[in-house]
Amino acid sequence: MKTYNKSKESTIFLLGILFIFLPFLGFYTDQLKASKVINEENLFDQERLTILGNDSLLPIADPSPELRVVKKMNVVITAYSSTVWQTDDTPFITASNTRVRDGIIANNYLPFGTKVRMPEIYGDKIFIVEDRMNRRKSNYHIDIWLPSYSEAKEFGAQKTYIEVLES
Repeated sequence: MKTYNKSKESTIFLLGILFIFLPFLGFYTDQLKASKVINEENLFDQERLTILGNDSLLPIADPSPELRVVKKMNVVITAYSSTVWQTDDTPFITASNTRVRDGIIANNYLPFGTKVRMPEIYGDKIFIVEDRMNRRKSNYHIDIWLPSYSEAKEFGAQKTYIEVLES
């Protein structure tokens, strides 16, 4: 019959636990270092703070970054709504599995998440590709989601260009 040394067992047990949690400890210390650097950099950033009254500081929001146009494309733009005969059997869910909403467009050429502008029609408004169209539609065809069939029909078809924005 073998006898085991309790201190040897407990040492092996503690080493096993340490081995399991060691990667987490490294990640945690890296996160602490990163947050310390961020906090030290932003501690007294005069350009991002303004004095309100005599004794209060108010943070100033960063202006939205200027999006760079990476490509211009001539396209035909139409509109669609969430009707089963214009979509599939899930008319309120896009092909990228998000819910339809203002600013969503469908296109078969551009990847999901691509941001575009239609300056001649919508000025600086940004649209995001989150849906697809029937295969028979061209790569140069954009479909804008609108909340009602009557709005989509009234929009009609328009020839214009889009600006594909840097992601």
